[in-house]
Amino acid sequence: MDVSERLRFKLNYNKRIELGIIISLILMIVLFQGFKRFQGTTKVPKVAKVIIKAEEIPPTQQINRPPPPARPAVPVPTESEEVPEDVTIESTNINFNETPPPPPPPEQESETPIFVAYDQAPEPIGGFIAIQKNLKYPEIARKAGVEGTVIIQVLIDEKGRVIKTKVLKSLGNNGCDQAAIAAIVKTRWKPAMQRDKPVKVWVSIPVIFKLKSSG
Repeated sequence: MDVSERLRFKLNYNKRIELGIIISLILMIVLFQGFKRFQGTTKVPKVAKVIIKAEEIPPTQQINRPPPPARPAVPVPTESEEVPEDVTIESTNINFNETPPPPPPPEQESETPIFVAYDQAPEPIGGFIAIQKNLKYPEIARKAGVEGTVIIQVLIDEKGRVIKTKVLKSLGNNGCDQAAIAAIVKTRWKPAMQRDKPVKVWVSIPVIFKLKSSG
């Protein structure tokens, strides 16, 4: 390669470098202007405001409950049961062949007696001796020799029926009260009369328990 060709090559090389630099500057200017326009048109989204309200919580009140009731004491059996020497237990003779008496009728519920005026008092049909005929002496009272009078307050309705009873005078827990009530209920009655009309009234009926003397 001669000298003229070398000079020509250097000149062309320098021109190409200058042209490349100019083109690069133009591209940078164009890109810079485009970036400004893009930045100007871009909108930043608005952030919604969040409002936080603080609520006051009332303090918790504790309820004072009453203490549970005390448990009842449970009796504990002792290891040894001592019986005093002077206590004697009598032997009881039970006759299993003897037929037990029928249970007495249940005592009817009593109500507060209300006084009703009447012209004629209620009467047992056949007289008060009819009650004694219907009376069955309790075996327990007979063996124990119990005697006396039981007074029963009786409510007799308009048809002469005994609907309520109440013991006013008792002879104790020996069956006499129940026997007296059974005899009164079994007896037929004439109702009380007021101005020729039957009325429901309370009356007191004595029932006598008397043992027959032997000999």
